Formats: sequence, structure tokens, C-alpha cells
Amino acid sequence: MKIKVIIACYLVLILCNKVSATTLEIALNADPVSLDPHEQLSEGTLQFSHFTFDPLLRWEKSGQFEARLATKWQRLDAHTMRFFLRKDVTFHSGNPFSAKDVIYTINRLKTSPDFRAMFNSIASASIVDKYTVDVHATSPNPLLLNIMAYVFPMDQAFYQGRDEIIKYGKTFASQNVSGTGPFVYISRELGSRMELKRNPNYWDTNSPGNVNKIILTPIRTDSTRLAALFSGDVDFIFPISPIDIERTKRTSGIHLVTIPSTRILLLHMNQNRRQEFKDVKVRKAINLAIDQSLIVEKILKGHATPAGQLSADRFLGHVHDLEPEYDLRKAQDLMKQAGYEKGFRISMMAPNNRYMNDEKVAQAVAAMLARINITVDLKTLPKAQYFQEFDNHAADIMMLGWQSDTMDSNNLFEFIVACPNNKTGLGAYNASEYCRPSLDDNIHQANREMDQEKRIILLQQIEQTLYEDAAVVPLYWQSLSWAAKNKVKIQDIVNDQNYPYLGDLFIDE
Repeated sequence: MKIKVIIACYLVLILCNKVSATTLEIALNADPVSLDPHEQLSEGTLQFSHFTFDPLLRWEKSGQFEARLATKWQRLDAHTMRFFLRKDVTFHSGNPFSAKDVIYTINRLKTSPDFRAMFNSIASASIVDKYTVDVHATSPNPLLLNIMAYVFPMDQAFYQGRDEIIKYGKTFASQNVSGTGPFVYISRELGSRMELKRNPNYWDTNSPGNVNKIILTPIRTDSTRLAALFSGDVDFIFPISPIDIERTKRTSGIHLVTIPSTRILLLHMNQNRRQEFKDVKVRKAINLAIDQSLIVEKILKGHATPAGQLSADRFLGHVHDLEPEYDLRKAQDLMKQAGYEKGFRISMMAPNNRYMNDEKVAQAVAAMLARINITVDLKTLPKAQYFQEFDNHAADIMMLGWQSDTMDSNNLFEFIVACPNNKTGLGAYNASEYCRPSLDDNIHQANREMDQEKRIILLQQIEQTLYEDAAVVPLYWQSLSWAAKNKVKIQDIVNDQNYPYLGDLFIDE
């Protein structure tokens, strides 16, 4: 009898250790603003979507697409693609997944203030049968497949009738989740803690992932977040401050993963708030007064690439000759030519926990603009508060980071510099309120041009025009850095879009 008790106790200990080993404690600089996958087009929202929902398809590190809830697809013509859906998939609610959920989700995306610009090119989606959907574009669309990577089917039976989208509002969808993803939402204390558990009915039985539970803790301060990893309080963190990268590399039991990304950091100069910004000489002076290379070297410790345009070099719109130019004397001369030699005072806002060293970068920009007699009243805010102010265009200069959702230049142009249009969603993140209708014409043409060489010409023309207009201030393309305990195999699940596929994460036990 005593032997049986000892064996039983031993087995309990093993099982307890196994559960502990597959609990992932992760610390990020902020948690998602909302649980609604369509409320905000942001990195945090999309990360959460990959945790609790599944897309029709997703990007692989190779740049190719991996089948997820769509098992395969085929282009029927220049306007239409057919998607064959995975069978025997259930939502967290227990409801079965089918074509009607895909149609419901696409229609909802078309009403989202943040996503509608991307999905306006979709005329309709129709059911062929229970597990087949046709998606029809308004015109020939070279990026139709790229767009479908942002369809994370929602549970129609769970959400319908209480599915309103209100940015920063308390809605049913912002507080309740029923996806098909690898993790089920348990609870959340906004700004403090979120808990997820493994979906016991997850369809992807081939996934190597063995994480049974996730505890996500937002820690805004870089040093505190890193200390939590070094002390063993958490297993996995993002981001790593540039000043901590070398120390992290040298720390026993910790491994670091760093990769370049296509996320552009930029500054918007609001032309409707400030008459001075309507003058291209002033906008060019601001661009010339900001030393991107110095910011990258001193503040980011080389973990970014100085930018003179929006399109990273892997994008079709990238123009090789458009390099960042720093020339203080020329900037001062342009201010004099514009009649602002004595300068003026402006307001500026930036986040302080969204991008790598964002607050310090904003402070450096303010100091650089002082050299052309522009006095900056800088205010920095946590991410959750900042983006409400950003949506209201609440300052003369505002910071933004943007990862092209479609991995294409035109997504940058549609959201950041197209003429703002509440109906279509174009220019949804254009806090410059810059507007050039002829540029919009090229954006629309690039969205329907199927000939790649012609598309390249259109996209590069747009980039050249933005450079000549000094429409915004491109700063840099930031690198991404994650760190984890050696047993947490993050190298297999991180990517240059910063959507960690935690469902596939393996932890050595």
C-alpha cells in the first residue's frame, strides 16, 4: 500500500511539473487595446488574433503563404479567387466553422473604420458550398491573396446581433472572444494581466506547440521587463531596448533573436493644424534638420536602418536613390526662404511604450528641430492613450510606425498618405492631412494593375512624389528583438511582421 502511495505522489509531481513547464509567462511592452480583431489595425490586435483566432492563410518566414483555415485556393479570373475551407473545425464556443463565418467576417471587415480601406477592394464574397467561398474583387487585384491573410473568421452565431465596432468603446466583441485559434481567452485585467489556455479541440494536431497556458503581463519599462526575464519571473519578452542587446547576448540561460523588419517609423506634420506646414520649404527643412543616421547610431545602437522613404528595399515601390539627407545649413536656409527664420512653436505627441525607444527618439527630434528655431512642446503617452489622441490628430507633429499589412508598398500609401476619406477608410492614419488627388489616382491604379513591371513604375512614382513633397518625415525601419529562456524555442515562431505564432511554440521540459 505504501509503495502505491509513493508511486501516486511521484506521478502527481511529474504531472504538476509538466503543467508548469508548458505555462508560458510572456511580458510585452503593452497589451492589446481591445479583444475585437476588427477594432484597431495594429500590431497588438493582430498578435492577439493569431493567439485566439486563425487566418485563412498566414505568412511563412520565406515570404510564401501557409494554408490555415483555407486548405487551398485558386484564382478563377483577375477578379475572383476561390477558397476551400478546412472541415471539422470548431470555434471556442463549440459552434462549427463553415463558409458562412467567412462571409460574415469579410462583411464585418468592410465596415471597420480601420480595416475598410484594405477591404474596400473586395466587392463581395459568396458561398459556393458549406466549405467553399468565392471572393470577388471590384477590379483586377494583384494583392487579393495578401488581403485574405487578414481574414480571421469570427463565430457568426456567437457575435451576430451584438457585433458593433466602436473604437475604444466597451462592446461585446471588445470583451468576449470565440475564435478557432490555438488558445482560448480566459480573463483580462487591462494593463495588468491576460490569461489564455490551450484550445483542447484545436484542429492543428500537427503543430509542435506544447504551451498549455499563457500569462501575458504588460511591462512598459524596458529595464523592468528585462529584469523580469533575467530573474526568471517571465519566460519570453519583447521588445529589447538597443542598449540592452549586448548584455542580453552575454547572459547565461537566455537567448536573443534579432531580425530586420519593414516597419517604418515616421513623423506626420499636420498641414491643417499648422499653416507653416502647408509650405513645402518648411516640410523639407524639417526633413533636412533631422539626422536619421545619428538617431539610429546613438539611440537605437544600430538596430534600425535610416530611411528616406516609406518603402523598405524588399518592396516594389522602393526607389534606390531616395536616401535620407541631413543638411542643417540647407534646412536653415529653407526656413529663411519660407519667411520663418525666427521659427515658431509647435506641439508634438509620441508614444512611450509602443516602438523601440520611442520616447527618446521623440526627444531627439525635438532637440534637432530647435536648431532651425522650431520649439517643440513634446508630450508622450502610453500606447492605449496615445492612439486615441492620434486618431483625433491632437498635435501638430505625431509619430507613427507602420508595418505594411500586405507586405506591399501600396498598403503604406493607402493608410499613411492617401487623402483622408472616412467613407472608404483611405488615409485612416494620415495625421498629416496631406492630400494630393493625383497621387490617389496612382494608388488606385496600382491596386488593379496586374502587370508587375507597370506596377513597379506606379509605386515608385508615388514614392518619388512623396519625397519631393516632403509629405512626411521617414525616420527608420526598425529591427525586431526578442529574448527568452533557452528552453523556450522562440526562433521557430517569430517573424519580421512581429506576429509570434505562439500556438506552435515548443518549450523544452
